[in-house]
Amino acid sequence: MALDKEFKDIPGTIVFDAEQSRKGYWLNQFCMSLMKAENRAKFKADERAYLDGWKLTEEQKQAVLDRDLNRMMALGGNIYFLSKIGATDGKSFQQMAGSMTGMSEQEYRNMMIKGGRKIDGNRRIGEDGDAQRPRKD
Repeated sequence: MALDKEFKDIPGTIVFDAEQSRKGYWLNQFCMSLMKAENRAKFKADERAYLDGWKLTEEQKQAVLDRDLNRMMALGGNIYFLSKIGATDGKSFQQMAGSMTGMSEQEYRNMMIKGGRKIDGNRRIGEDGDAQRPRKD
């Protein structure tokens, strides 16, 4: 049962809590299966067939096929489990993180070297800032 949670209004952040864990249980189990070479080979040979062998929702399957990491996280995926998909595809964690921000790997790397994203206006929904929804005063 979903509860009102204070942390739900942090822009661009999905907190992996018990609710997210339950929602993404099978998605995360699928990801962990990719730690075995034979499972990676089966997945790469026919991704859809391999996914159909798991109790994933259709939306979760499509997010995996699309490699939409942000969607997978919204559907209960934990980034540390999802990183197994990236590794299967030969991608670094940095490449994956960059794809989640709409940046190239180099742009993401440069941003992080410079200290990461600026916090101004990015702490809570309702504060002023480019990343925020407009206030309803």
